[in-house]
Formats: sequence, C-alpha cells, structure tokens
Amino acid sequence: MTGHTSPSENPRRIIVAGGGPAAHRFADAMHTRGLEGWHVTVLTEEAHLPYDRVTLSKALIEVDYDLTLGHASMWDHDALDLRTGERVVRINPDAKSVETASGNSYEYDALVVATGSNAARLPIPGAQHTHVYRTLEDVWAINEAITRLTEKLGRKVNAVTIGGGLLGLESAAGTERLGATPIVIDGASWLMATQLDEGAGQALGRLIKDKGFEIHGGVFPSEVLSDDDGQVTGVLMADGRIIDADIVIVAIGVRPRDELFRAAEGEEQVFTLGQRGGVVISDGCETEIPGIFAIGEVANFGGMCLGLVAPANTMAEIVADRLHGGQATFAGFDTATKLKLSGVDVASFGDAFARTEHSLEIVYADPARGVYQKIVTTDDAKTLLGGIFVGDATPYMSLRPLLGRELPAEPGAYLTAAGGGEAPETELPDDAILCSCNNVPAGSIRDAVNGCGSCEGNAPVRELGELKTCTRAGTQCGSCVPMLKKLLEGELKKSGIEVSKALCEHFSLSRQELFDAIRVLELDSFEDILAKYGTGAGCDICKPTIASILASQHSAYVLDAGRGTLQDTNDRALANMQKDGTYSVVPRIPGGEITPDKLVVIGTIAKKYGLYTKITGGQRIDMFGARLEQLPLIWGELIDAGMESGQAYGKSLRTVKSCVGSTWCRFGVLDSVAMAINLELRYRGLRSPHKLKMGVSGCARECAEARGKDVGVIATSEGWNLYVGGNGGANPAHAQLLAGGLDDETLVKYIDRYFMYYIRTADRLQRTARWQEELDGGLEHVRQVVVEDSLGIADELEAAMAKHVESYEDEWAATLQDPERLRRFRSFVNAPEQEDEAIVFVPERGQIRPATNEEKGGVLISSASIPVRGSED
Repeated sequence: MTGHTSPSENPRRIIVAGGGPAAHRFADAMHTRGLEGWHVTVLTEEAHLPYDRVTLSKALIEVDYDLTLGHASMWDHDALDLRTGERVVRINPDAKSVETASGNSYEYDALVVATGSNAARLPIPGAQHTHVYRTLEDVWAINEAITRLTEKLGRKVNAVTIGGGLLGLESAAGTERLGATPIVIDGASWLMATQLDEGAGQALGRLIKDKGFEIHGGVFPSEVLSDDDGQVTGVLMADGRIIDADIVIVAIGVRPRDELFRAAEGEEQVFTLGQRGGVVISDGCETEIPGIFAIGEVANFGGMCLGLVAPANTMAEIVADRLHGGQATFAGFDTATKLKLSGVDVASFGDAFARTEHSLEIVYADPARGVYQKIVTTDDAKTLLGGIFVGDATPYMSLRPLLGRELPAEPGAYLTAAGGGEAPETELPDDAILCSCNNVPAGSIRDAVNGCGSCEGNAPVRELGELKTCTRAGTQCGSCVPMLKKLLEGELKKSGIEVSKALCEHFSLSRQELFDAIRVLELDSFEDILAKYGTGAGCDICKPTIASILASQHSAYVLDAGRGTLQDTNDRALANMQKDGTYSVVPRIPGGEITPDKLVVIGTIAKKYGLYTKITGGQRIDMFGARLEQLPLIWGELIDAGMESGQAYGKSLRTVKSCVGSTWCRFGVLDSVAMAINLELRYRGLRSPHKLKMGVSGCARECAEARGKDVGVIATSEGWNLYVGGNGGANPAHAQLLAGGLDDETLVKYIDRYFMYYIRTADRLQRTARWQEELDGGLEHVRQVVVEDSLGIADELEAAMAKHVESYEDEWAATLQDPERLRRFRSFVNAPEQEDEAIVFVPERGQIRPATNEEKGGVLISSASIPVRGSED
C-alpha cells in the first residue's frame, strides 16, 4: 500500500462521481495498486465518509454506530481528495469535465460514475408521509420516529414496511428490534420472490410470523392514510382492508441514478441506457464514450442493474485494473444472497429456480418446522447449479464456493435438515470463490496464511482479523466469515500451528483462559475484565459470556453491579420471553415431586392471572402469558408458598427428571426420586456455558430417559451408573458411561467434578456432548480427569462446587426484597401501570393462547381483561 506521498507534477486526473461503497472500493483499489502518477477526486453529495449500506440496519438500531468503510486515514493521502457535499449534476464529454450543484467544475482524464440508486417511491395518495430505507439519514429518521411515537402513544408502534424483498425484510427486522410491531405488505404471493421459490418463500413467511411479524402478501396498497396533522394512521389496501399503522416505510426496490447520462431537453442522447434504466457498459465497465466508466447500481450490464455489493466491488476493481494497464473483464452478476432475519437463516445462490435445461431439484421441506432446503444440479446429479436454504442454511457456506463444480458427495448429503447430520467436509479448490463480495478465492486465503508476500515482511497471517484485513474476505456482508475461519484453522493445523480460540474480537483469550484469569485474579466486574484483557466496548458474544463466568464463580445476584446490561433478554427478565412478548413462569419442582398444597397454589395463581398451564417434558408446570409487570406479583405468591425459581430462562441447571423409583415401583432398584431431589437442590442456579439437564432412573427400564441428558444416573443392583454427555435438540447424542456401581457419595463427587470441569473448559454455548467430542481424548480424557484425577484438580473442582452450594440464593426471592431491582419489571418506563395493548389471547381447549395476526382483528381476550395487581375482579 502506498504511503503519504506527493502526487507527481502532472498526474492523470480521475474524477469519481458518487461516494458510496462502489466509489470507496474504486478509490481503495487505486490506493492499493499505487497512486504514483494519479490524482483521484471523489465527489459525494452526502456529508459522511463512504459508509457500508449492507449493515445499514445497525445504524437503524443504534444511531451512533459507525458504518465508515475501511480506514479514514486512507483519505489523508495527497493523491486522494474526498469532497463531501459536492453533487455532480452534469457531464461534459467534449470538455472532459463535470459540473456540481455548487457551481464548481472539475476536469478529468478519466471519469468513474458511481452514483448508485435512489429508493423507489410509491405513486399512491399519502406517499409523502412515508419513509424510505436507503441512507443514514433515512434510518436515523425511522429510529427517531419510532422512539418518539412509542413515548407519545405509550404502546408498541405499528411499523408497516411495504416490500417483502431483501431491503423490506431488513427494515422490518430493524423496527422489531426497536420495539415496534413489524408488519410487512408485499404484492408478491410470497416473501423474497426474486431470490426464493414458492416453497422457500412460504417457509420464510411461516418462520417470521412465528417471530411476531404480521405478513400481508399478494395484495398491493392503494393509499397511506393519515390524520389532519400528517400522522400516519393506516394503509388502505387494494382489496378494501385497512391495516393499522403508525409509521410506514417503503422498501420496494431501487432505481438507478442515471440522470447524468440522460440528455437535457433539446440535446442529443449520447449514452445508451438500459430498458429499465442504468447506463450500458462493456465488460471493461466502460460506457460507449472512452474514458467514462460506470460501476455499481448505475451500471447496466447484460440488461440488468443490481443493488448488490459483490458486483459493485468487482466493477471497481476492474476499472482500477484497466486504468493501470490491465485487461480485467466483468463476467456478470453474482446474485447469491444470505441473511439472518430475526434469527432466521435465509440463503439463495446460483440457478435457484432451476431454469437450466434438464436440471434436477433435490428438495427437503418441513412446513411444520419452517425448514426448506433445495439443491439444484445438472441432470446427472453431479454438478452444482444453485440452491435455496430457509430455516437451516448451514450447508450454504460449503456449497456456495462449489457453484459450477462437481459435488464431492451426493446432493442429498447436503440436506442437513433431513436428519443426515452435518454437511460433508469440503476441501475448497484454490480457484473457488470463498468471499463473493470481494471476489476472494480460497487460494488467496491459503497464500496469506502461509506467507504469500503480499503482506508486510512476507509474514504468514495467523489471526482472523489480520486475515480479513490482508485479503478483504469477510469485510462486508460477513456471511463468509465462518468458512474463512474454518479455512484459516485448517491451514494452521496443517502447518502444526495451534489455532486461536479467541472469544471474540474484543478478547484474544478463549473462554477457558478468560475463566481461569478471572478466577485467579478474583475479578468481579465486566469493566475490570475488559480493562485487563480486552479492547473496545464488548459485544453480544463476550458480554453474556463474562456475565455467565461471573455468576458461576461468585454466585452473586446476576443483575446487580452493572451485570444486568450484559445479560441476554431472558436473563434480564428472569423469565423466558414468548412469541407475543409475554413471559413464562416456571417454579422449581425438584425431581418432579410436588405436594397437593403446592399444586393448589400453582392452580390458584394460574387461574387468578389468566395463565396457560402445561406440564413440561422435565416434569415441571409451566405457566404462560404473564406480562412483565406481573412477574413480581406472581413470584411473590409462589415464594410465599415455599417455591423458588426453576431458572428455565438461564444457561444453568434446568431439571432433574426422575421415575418413581424403589419407593413405589415394583421394578425399582434404588430411590431415584430422593437422588433426583438431592441433585437438583445441589446444582440449582449453577451457571454454565449452556443449559444443563439431568435424569435419574430407578432401574434399567430407564423411564426417566436419563441417557438423553447431560448427566444421567441409572440404578443397578451394584449401585449407580453415571452417564455423561447426552442431549436432545437438533443434534441429539446419547450419554456415555463414565463410571458404574457408585455409592451415593461417590456419585455426587464425580458429578461435582464433571460439571465444574465442563464449566471451566467448554466454549460459550457448547453443550456437554460437543465439548466431550472436541476434547483431546474425548470421553477417556474426561474419565481420567473426573475419576482418576489425572490433572490433580479434583479437590479444587469439588471445593468450587461446594462454594456454589453454600452461596446459592434464589434469584426471584432476592429480587422481591429490593425495590430498586423491582424497577426492571415495568412494561413502560414512563407509565409503570400501563398495560401492553398489543398482547391479545384467544381461548383454546379451556385455556388461552396468543392470538394470531388474523385473530387480533376480532379480540376475544385482551391483556386488559387479566388483573394487573392480582385482584380477583
């Protein structure tokens, strides 16, 4: 990269019209290739440095979020001149100059037009009261409007997004994260119709409806309704329906900003425009006038203009190459798409619609789960042509670089949702494109890791962040980062180099290393830990991880001393949030044993507060439908009756399931109920990398399904058999025998050691099954540590568990004793007594359930009909 140098005496002048991502990439590409003999002036109408529109949703949620592309220091180069607030309004090809709205004129030797596109507007009455989703100012305005309306109305804002494509769903997801009710209107019959076929679109619709989104498909809006003050009140649909709305965002696509290429009235049209706009370019990204190039969304190639970052970057690189004497050509648009929408994975690439003659479609669809996976191949089922994934997109990263190549396994092996396990391991060819945004092949990644000469001092790259900087892979949309990390680790292992286990970009230590460091130095706050071992402000990876570490080491109240801001949503509320914004209440029922009096209390509370009740798979009773402000009232009554939190919301011990055992069952060998109660009361509140479940069976008939649990205990005539590392879920695993014929004391001792060793050494969100598999030596290593004390830490592990047992305090009991802690449990900060009118129930089988979006129009039971303060009225 060229340093701070002065331009040559007579540099070639390049003018760039536009200052978006494509313009930035061109300037960066020129910078990288060397600016000796050049002077690049970038004219942008915006007031900001070029920023990343791909991650615009982050600025919607957090207005101070910095989206600036690259390093701002790049613009300090003497041969680079960025001029903000300077909009180009005219090209003079004969004079080889451009004019700006401020009246300035700039001469050029080469002109690169990267004006991008404008958000399409709705040609319907009331459209002037809508927002669009295109620039920083746009998303800031949406954030301000939702925040203001939430405070003014004292309820959730109805945020309608018109458009069910990529931008529309991104916008809707952003409004949901701002606390609004997301409503999507789309004229197509299914969402993302440009990228997804009907099966995938329907699966996506089902999944995001389950997330609380309201979808209206197959119908167009005809008017945006508002009151006399211009405040939006609803959207009138073409079929006569009115959809309630407080804010309307239009995200129906973009239109190329090609006005610089359109002749003024009375002038000759010298540039060729596409049928749907955009200036036509050659495969060298040049217009028909030599020296004038177009890149990004304004460029029309093959009859298309696309608002995707990958082709824009490729075009920018091609123009920089050509200006430096190269012959690079543009091969066409890569339309691959991957996003995570409110936790739902969606991916589409290649010939997703199987338009290739004689192509095959291999499909797995599970409408009930909202999962859809499709692979498109040639008619011999060998060459990959494309694919679509909704709900489970894990195979996408392995398949995307193999587009147009022969698959290393039969296609069905990649349909992971069908229950066939993980996608086959894939060794990417060097020329396979790993990062499509920046057109980075796998070979470039390998070269960087092994020392290619492109980095300073020919030093091999060893860290993910350094690799991203060196190769640009993973620096834009980020969808390729998992595969990038996998390739990095694979290459390092081949070289015999230990792979980095950094927790996140803010902590270079692994979770295990961080756990030990916090324990040894007795650190007890996130701020101290960050100052000692981290950088930056932390993120949603390290914050809850450190909160869990602090909780498992100190057993302190999880929301005190600033730890509340570190926690996930459920931990902050000490309850599991449900799909409609209400919460579930789960008192502890150790071993499934409960007295009639406590059953009566649970029944009385459920009836009093109008809660749905269900016996869970873990032998507990779950009560659903509680509003946030009701939680302290409900827990007050439960605790008065001698019950405590079941911690169904935490990464901690959930349940210890048991059969009836030898006390009643004629087949029982040992007292499984007594042991289950003992274990649950011992390990209750134990915070860990992931949730923990246990089971105790009184005989080999295994009625408690103990071998499906993280720790399973089964009675035999010789004593207890201890099984470890089992779990259900998407990747079920049977627990394996760790030790057999144990007495009560030894059993508990081994479980103490096992849990504490797991808590100290597992990665974040890693279940015991995966942890055991990844340990060097697997189960045998665990046996040596837990049973044989091969590391000499058995006493230390037991002491740590004893400390937890002695210091345990029920979180809800502690909450109720402190008025300051209770302040968290208010639906609206400015109106503590106000109810959330968006919560609506309908009766079903003698109880209630959340109303669907369609049912909310005819409310049968609203939250207002359920007492707020526990009154019997």
